[in-house]
Amino acid sequence: MMKPWNAIRSLTLLAGLAGWLAGAGCATNPPNSLATHDASRWRNDIAAFARSDATNPPPRGCIVFTGSSYIRMWPVAEDFPGWPVVNRGFGGCELADVCDYADRIIIPYAPREVVIYAGGNDINAGMQPQIVFGDFVALMRKLHRALPRAKLVFISCPPSPSRWHETAQIKEVNGLIADYCRRHGIRFVDTFSLMLGPDGQPRPDIYRADRLHMNAKGYAIWSDAVRPYLIP
Repeated sequence: MMKPWNAIRSLTLLAGLAGWLAGAGCATNPPNSLATHDASRWRNDIAAFARSDATNPPPRGCIVFTGSSYIRMWPVAEDFPGWPVVNRGFGGCELADVCDYADRIIIPYAPREVVIYAGGNDINAGMQPQIVFGDFVALMRKLHRALPRAKLVFISCPPSPSRWHETAQIKEVNGLIADYCRRHGIRFVDTFSLMLGPDGQPRPDIYRADRLHMNAKGYAIWSDAVRPYLIP
């Protein structure tokens, strides 16, 4: 059975196409985006970031990493020594959540660069690739409008053994996003193929026991792939 927010998005898909071109709406601005679900479940996570910012504010011009659990669990400070990196990942989130909270965990920092990964949870929740793509576009447009000088980097949706049955949808989302990035000057980091073995299946040695999240070997792959895109 289709989840309520997914039904709303499906019904508004055609109307949303115009919104992708016309504005930078997010979860709180349904006319300009398909992201209509409730992001309030992440309030505690965002509040924790606010408390941290009050005592240890990120430097202006930092590099913000944000997105779902792949970002939250990434020791970016260790993997990118010498860069002013800030981790604002909140596990389980979708692209719409990142868009909704960008005003609190990205834009106020005036970052010189934003590195994002989200989208896999969206597919896992049953959303169609075109709807996920719409939420991605809404996020990119919001960030570009608020941070016109910031470089935007998006990491592709990865393969994972536990969600291998969703590979066709993941590939479709990655293709749509990669094309948009090429046309709009956004850096797209294709990690999908790097995480596959010679047999074309996800490498089992780079995942934790849950067969979803990466271990240190997996993050080494991501770090090597992302590093060339970071601004010194």
